[in-house]
Amino acid sequence: MNTVQPGASLDLQAAWRDGARALREGRAAQALGLFNKITAASQAPSTVWIGVAMAHRALADRGQELAALQQALSLEPRDIRVLIMVADNHAAANDARAAGAYYSTAVKIAAATTGLDRGLEAEVARAQQMLENYAAGYGDHLRDSLGGAALAQPAARRMSRALDLMLGKTELYLQKPTSFYFPELPNIEYADRAQFPWLDKVEAATHDIRTELMRVLEEDTAFAPYVEADPNRPFFDGHGMLGNPDWSAFYLWKAGAPVPENAARFPATMAALEDAPLCRVPGRTPSILFSLLRPGAHIPPHHGFMNARYICHLPLIVPDGCAMRVGSETRAWNEGQACVFDDSIEHEAWNRNSDHLRVVMIFDIWRPELTAAEQDMISTVLQAVDAYGMGAAADATL
Repeated sequence: MNTVQPGASLDLQAAWRDGARALREGRAAQALGLFNKITAASQAPSTVWIGVAMAHRALADRGQELAALQQALSLEPRDIRVLIMVADNHAAANDARAAGAYYSTAVKIAAATTGLDRGLEAEVARAQQMLENYAAGYGDHLRDSLGGAALAQPAARRMSRALDLMLGKTELYLQKPTSFYFPELPNIEYADRAQFPWLDKVEAATHDIRTELMRVLEEDTAFAPYVEADPNRPFFDGHGMLGNPDWSAFYLWKAGAPVPENAARFPATMAALEDAPLCRVPGRTPSILFSLLRPGAHIPPHHGFMNARYICHLPLIVPDGCAMRVGSETRAWNEGQACVFDDSIEHEAWNRNSDHLRVVMIFDIWRPELTAAEQDMISTVLQAVDAYGMGAAADATL
């Protein structure tokens, strides 16, 4: 602690000095009498009120301690140490909500402050630990209110995610397409596989599709970098993927049209997709391709061009160390098990295996919430955009 207000009488300065000494030596009642002399005689600074609070704490008077700390905060509302002291006071009174609020404020202010001394850094670390303890207890309390076992049931999946968001265990990721947003579609990261029974036929053809793929993988030049520049459009490669063979593709359909020479080599694949509700926007979609990630490759976080479709993956070659994050959820691929996700939500993928390729088949479908009329209108508008000369939006789907 420092001193009383500049210009204070010698008597008050002596009271501060003697009170601080008495507090250090364990004479709390004497210290409190000296500090009260200062508060009664002058506009006491926050340091004096902190002294008063510490004396009351030593005397086990938590109510008066809190009152003194609130006086200190009224003068220095961003004082990290005082905020933690107030939090400790509430913690001692078993008021977890109030304690958590003050610990949280102290931690946030500390995160934006440079040059904390080591002692204060230790106190902030303790405050952070207290917050984590409270969060765990709070989470248990909320889950217990619903019946902890019940939340493990599939029917409680959304409620469980809601609690994770509420408790700060996960982050909220929203649809942010780069080019076209269709309102009022549910914000779903990974769609429920059971909603797409036609995928049974695709999954059942996994062996035949992989057999057709293996013939193409033997050709060194079959796959080309997924991200290619359009000479008629400026392109800023913020992800380091332009022309990068670490992320490569082999197309059966591209930008809404078949690649005849490639599709002809995959009859079993095309037959398996006959019932898929492909997203059809001439000049843009569908795309049907095999996406290859080389060992060590990482596709940085990005967004797709519109939220009116889902992206489907059929994993064909998946070594250990491969996964994809869509929004807040990370999943490993399982060979032969399709997944469906909204690529307008931030997503990324990686192959951390040091020796083997990852290959998935990718195709895009309409969001099932859209009516046929809405699909037609979306297709018409996007075709009009392209006809006007804007060009097809860059589409990154993993």
